[in-house]
Amino acid sequence: MAGAPGSGQEGVRMARPGRPLQRRTLLASGGALAPGAALAAWTPPGPIRLVVPFATGGGNDLTARLLAPGFGAALGQPVTVENHHGAAGTLGAGLVAHAPPDGATLLVDGMNQAVAPFLLPSPGFDYLHAFAPISQLCRIPLLLVIRADARFDSLAALLSRARLQPGRYAYASSGNGVANHVAAALLASRAGVSFTHSPYRGGAPALRAILGGEADFGFVITALALPLLSRGRLRALALSTAARLPMLPAVPSIAEQGFPGFDVTAWNGLFGPAGLAAEAIDRLYAACRAALDTAEARQRLAASGATALATAPATFEAFLRQERAAMRALVEAARIQAD
Repeated sequence: MAGAPGSGQEGVRMARPGRPLQRRTLLASGGALAPGAALAAWTPPGPIRLVVPFATGGGNDLTARLLAPGFGAALGQPVTVENHHGAAGTLGAGLVAHAPPDGATLLVDGMNQAVAPFLLPSPGFDYLHAFAPISQLCRIPLLLVIRADARFDSLAALLSRARLQPGRYAYASSGNGVANHVAAALLASRAGVSFTHSPYRGGAPALRAILGGEADFGFVITALALPLLSRGRLRALALSTAARLPMLPAVPSIAEQGFPGFDVTAWNGLFGPAGLAAEAIDRLYAACRAALDTAEARQRLAASGATALATAPATFEAFLRQERAAMRALVEAARIQAD
């Protein structure tokens, strides 16, 4: 971390995910697989469930559905995506945490894995030890969006109004502890303003709340925001990542608008229950690579502003340790609370 909110330093920079997916260099990262008996030794016990702990239409759901066909083909098993949303993502996560560690039930989750241990009391399992990291799948920028007919038209105007009326302006999120909750809480802390948090059961319900006027703004993944921006139903005031998006060159980052070092990126990863055998983790990771290393997958992710990663298990585990340390410091410094 480059500095905690309120520390007087140059802001907070989140731990960065692993390198983007590159053809011919996938085996260069730590924990990469060697061909041979280890891959052939383990096979799935049957059909595979990809559990998404949020509602359909959000980032975790879109990633899971993009992954599923190629993932199943690589493993020779049918793959279904199941949405078990509720309790800030802990309902679906708990289902996987308590599943047999045989590779048949897996979890597609994101920043909630890094934040929930320090934000959500007593979910019924231990986020820090209940899961086996398999692969970080992708990273996704967030856009701060408002309805097209909103009375303010810039980030500066939103913050100015919030300073005059503390708590008056509400933001929608996908739930407690997810990336868009963290981004908005960090912005409030850095700007010295007070917003009202309105958590929903996924990215799509949160976006509907913004469009319907239940919330004034929110951070939304690019895949959900881009179609509505092009149709003139939303306006983008800022980008959560440090660099601008080539597809939206006119949208400035938050860092450019008076908050140097602001950089929050959503990400998705694949997890199994703790106790999953190393051979199973290696085979499942190889299937992730195969599913994401296709022209169609890369094009679909790029068109939504996302970047494919498919990092090796050891690389993903190291990233999680860094991300959790950063998130713990942020939760404490910004006084982020579950709502």
